[in-house]
Amino acid sequence: MKNRVFQVILACSLFTVFSSVSMASEVVLTPFGQSPDAMMVKVVLKKLGVNARLEKLLEADGFQEEKVLITVVAGSSKGLGEAGIDKDAEITRMKSVADVAKAKGMKVLVMHIGGKGRRGTLTDMFIVEAVPMADKLIVVEGGNYDGLFTRLVEGTDLEILPANSVRETTEPLQMVLTEWGVVEQ
Repeated sequence: MKNRVFQVILACSLFTVFSSVSMASEVVLTPFGQSPDAMMVKVVLKKLGVNARLEKLLEADGFQEEKVLITVVAGSSKGLGEAGIDKDAEITRMKSVADVAKAKGMKVLVMHIGGKGRRGTLTDMFIVEAVPMADKLIVVEGGNYDGLFTRLVEGTDLEILPANSVRETTEPLQMVLTEWGVVEQ
């Protein structure tokens, strides 16, 4: 009887250890501008079977063992206010986060999923700061209506991966994450 109890305890312990290892996130997701758009990307990632850790105020020392940083760019005055930061603090936060990610050898995916409706002075300021951080860039239709993203990638190797809608970011997301060894085909 004691041997059986020991086996059950050992099996449960091993299950806990190995399930926590397999649930470790290879992707950390943070908004740049404190809009709720990052939550929508998390839903898309879940549909792809990617366990992404969402950190609304990820700091440079907040990385775990992730391979990929996804930052979703869209400014929200309300979101910034709720987070207790201003636009300058948000830019400083994201620059330090991206610098540490690059130093760790992580890939950085910048996404703008709000289209034309999420553009404006605040968002545009964040876009200008975010695009140079990117290894890859996904932009939903309408988000580049005025050519801002096109101008920002001129003279770089960075290309704009388009999607017609948030739901349709699945294909470019899967392609990028497969290329970076996160999603298996």
